[in-house]
Amino acid sequence: MGLREFVKEELIEIIEWTDDSRDTLSYRFPDDDKEVKRGAQLIVRESQAAQFVYLGQFGDLFRAGLHSLTTANIPLLTTLRGWKYGFESPFKADVYFVTTRLFTGNKWGTSNPIMARDQDFGVIRLRAFGTYDFRIVDVPLFLRDVAGTDHHFQLQEFTETMRSRIVSVFSQALAESKIPAVDIASRYRELGDALLPLINVALRQKYGLEIPSFVLENVSVPVEVEQAMDKRAGMAAVGNLNDFVKYQLGYGLEKGGSGVGAIGAEMAVGMSIAQQMLNNGSNGTLPDLLAPADAAKMLGVSEADVIASLEAGDLKGKKIGSQWRLTRAQLAQFLQ
Repeated sequence: MGLREFVKEELIEIIEWTDDSRDTLSYRFPDDDKEVKRGAQLIVRESQAAQFVYLGQFGDLFRAGLHSLTTANIPLLTTLRGWKYGFESPFKADVYFVTTRLFTGNKWGTSNPIMARDQDFGVIRLRAFGTYDFRIVDVPLFLRDVAGTDHHFQLQEFTETMRSRIVSVFSQALAESKIPAVDIASRYRELGDALLPLINVALRQKYGLEIPSFVLENVSVPVEVEQAMDKRAGMAAVGNLNDFVKYQLGYGLEKGGSGVGAIGAEMAVGMSIAQQMLNNGSNGTLPDLLAPADAAKMLGVSEADVIASLEAGDLKGKKIGSQWRLTRAQLAQFLQ
């Protein structure tokens, strides 16, 4: 072997990466300790980017196309390498190929409940899961903070890390959005779209990633919160409690028996008795100020029903701290 052939074998003339997988995020070109010659051909395919790294510093970044490595198109490497008169001699550098296509259908979910402060129910625990698509948009940042020096960084290595980061950013974004738990449970798509900009800002700045699609498939709350939501929905469906009892009274008188109508009639009788007690309240047997429990006992309903009517404004009262109070006159007005 002549000197020319030996030198030629020690130089890299073509740099390319043909990816036949669907799960590679970044790949370091194997140089086998060879140097890159002047005029070497760099082939970057669609959905790829090639990043040169020289002595731990990021050099030039190339997008799709055929590139001849000369002084004109590697200005950063020329500066880092210290070529006084341009790129004349061979050099060694790491070349990382990064996949820039969209990675779709990735799953995320909370392994443990996340704590959130809700304006209706206070501090609650939420579990959530869904899917997301992502792509790499800042190649140097991704290589520095995510892939590192891994020579073949694949999606499965990143799945758990990305899931935890998604959940962390999701938790923060959800807290900042201040969306009520009632709305979370019924507006998944709108919530996902609303959280997407908040999540993207954090991921782009920290990891060089962009998420075009973030799908929230389910959010679950503790059983006690679900029950409170059901009760609130039931009260909304009933509307005015006074009108509902009147309807149940008429239905019960028509049907008789001990069914729902009879229960309504019994409630109406209870309300009638309550009305008489209010009218006779001046004899001292009933206090001027009532708690929801007192009103519930007189009306023959649950305390939660009374509180729901107070919160809806159907039954007038005043909230002192965290407790409701109402007067005999306000209860009498409600019964009219």
